[in-house]
Amino acid sequence: MIMKRILLLLSALVLCVEAFAVNGYELHSPNGKLSVTITAEPQLSYQIECGNDLVLAPSKIGLKIYEGAVLGNGDKVKRVKRTTVNTEIAAQNYFRNTIKDHYNALRIDFARNYAVEFRAYDEGVAYRFVTNFKSDFVLENEIAEFAFAKDYNGYFPYTNKTGTRKDKYFTSFESNYRVGELSRFDKESVAFVPVIVEHDNYDVCILEADVEHYPGMFVSNSKGATALYGEFAPMPDRVVEGGHNKLQGIVEGRKPYIVECRAKTNTPWRILLVTEDKNTLLDNDMVYRLASPSRIEDASWVKPGKVAWEWWNHWGLTGVPFKAGINTETYNHYVDFAAKYGIEYVILDEGWAVKYANDLTQVVPEIDLKAIIENANKKGVGIILWAGYNAVKGKEEAVCRHFAAMGVKGFKVDFLDRDDVEMVDFQYKLAEVAAKYKLMLDYHGCPKPTGMNRTYPNVVNFEAVLGLECAKSKRSLRYNMVDYDLEIPYLRMVAGPMDYTQGAMRNAKKRNYYPCSHAPMSQGTRCRQLAMYAIYFAPFSMLCDSPSLYEREAECTKFIAEFPTTWDETVVLDGHIGDYVAMARRKGDTWYVGVMNDWTARDVELDLSKILGEGNHKAEVFRDGVNADQLGEDYIHETITLSGSRKVVAKMASGGGYVLKITK
Repeated sequence: MIMKRILLLLSALVLCVEAFAVNGYELHSPNGKLSVTITAEPQLSYQIECGNDLVLAPSKIGLKIYEGAVLGNGDKVKRVKRTTVNTEIAAQNYFRNTIKDHYNALRIDFARNYAVEFRAYDEGVAYRFVTNFKSDFVLENEIAEFAFAKDYNGYFPYTNKTGTRKDKYFTSFESNYRVGELSRFDKESVAFVPVIVEHDNYDVCILEADVEHYPGMFVSNSKGATALYGEFAPMPDRVVEGGHNKLQGIVEGRKPYIVECRAKTNTPWRILLVTEDKNTLLDNDMVYRLASPSRIEDASWVKPGKVAWEWWNHWGLTGVPFKAGINTETYNHYVDFAAKYGIEYVILDEGWAVKYANDLTQVVPEIDLKAIIENANKKGVGIILWAGYNAVKGKEEAVCRHFAAMGVKGFKVDFLDRDDVEMVDFQYKLAEVAAKYKLMLDYHGCPKPTGMNRTYPNVVNFEAVLGLECAKSKRSLRYNMVDYDLEIPYLRMVAGPMDYTQGAMRNAKKRNYYPCSHAPMSQGTRCRQLAMYAIYFAPFSMLCDSPSLYEREAECTKFIAEFPTTWDETVVLDGHIGDYVAMARRKGDTWYVGVMNDWTARDVELDLSKILGEGNHKAEVFRDGVNADQLGEDYIHETITLSGSRKVVAKMASGGGYVLKITK
């Protein structure tokens, strides 16, 4: 008994020594390669090392209470707790069935009733603050510094301020990436995450997860330093209807703080992915892991799928006996097309509801919405309705109840254009109400995803990408769209699902491309468009072009229609950011392999032994034709038998693509 007491006393002393240490606490990744050193006193900060390399220099973190103290500045440590977790997460509507969740964690509790939690994974580090106050509080700002030892290059998507709106936080989250040194970061702007900073030996991807009742994080660098600083949109003070067709909420004043917090608050996870190979970012699971688990008890009714879409092709039907446009005949034609090819949904985009009314129950007279829905449901096709933000805000319950009763399957909600706390709260509220009525959501003009698709699996997709809709406008001439298409899998897609809206049947080379609203085209080849269905993860996956063009290109259309939109397994095959990318995804016993290329023609050898076992395998192939360097629509469709070496060469034209469907 005496010995037992001595051992207990020694254990308590060890805990006390760590709990009251001031020189730092070390946390290591499960494989031991990545280490985090957290300094608690007098200033809360952390640094990250990989082997002998300093990946992140000492970086300050904290919370600034409005008209109060800074948490993380001079606070005494009360206790320290370490844990190890090694489990699996069953994913829903994702790009793999099961996610490995293995990390070492460290929680430091401070005397003022708050804590900071760190997790070290083999792929990176995440941290957040946890408060346990007796009353609610107001947070003026969060201190989130990302300091680097040198002036490294980074990939930064600056917010796209437009018109007379000078609010740098008002953005559609649709920007190309500017590459440059940290010290040359645009001092007048902010960039939204994810961003990548290229260390000497490692790449660091900065992003966030589990953003709820809290503003999203931008990064800035007004100091010209070799660091980035988290920046958060202040809470709106006054919001008025305005913008596009009065559908947007225009902030005309902001409060001197970012959020009014509950007494017990978890801040979002700040994430730093650390990798020697950017290709590991192509299928990273960190955001999904760190998101709050599903709040829908049974989400089996959520059915992702492909969507026939009319806005991009401008209702461009030919050979029909009616005037194509926003009318019942046109939408019934889209429904018939979807039913013929097994496409699960048809969307009614902007124009079906009365303009400027911001009342979705006011349907234009050319549309018999009830008849369209009934026709679609009889043919096994679901109807998705487009809605602007102001047409839904404050009416979530009434809108969802009304249209669910009509048989609508979900909404594409557009023109959010902010991620201050008010907009974040709107997204969560609508997700909750929509789930109550078994409705799915696709957010457009929205912030990047931060794991809401795990918390509310009925939120099946997010835009937040400079997608194919940009090809319709002159802004596509201001940047290299083909290179951008090969950057977003490494950056934007790390955050979550991405509604790029591919599927163009008019395919132009660089020399003959031009933006056109009524008869739009893509940049690059036909096979590049097909490959996007394997590379871009999108549980709601659009077919952007006209049924008339798809009927003429039935061979490609049938192939697209057979594509799954969620997957059992994903394997990265090869790639280099901005140049090319090759990925494989499996559904059941079938593998789909997609390869995309920049404007440089190249051959990429694919080692399919990474995905294929023994036995004979047959592959359906779509590859660039011999004249694809001149005419992007030229392709070859063939069936091949894979050799024993399991190696295949994807020969791609400039702006090209290559896609395989492999069955045993």
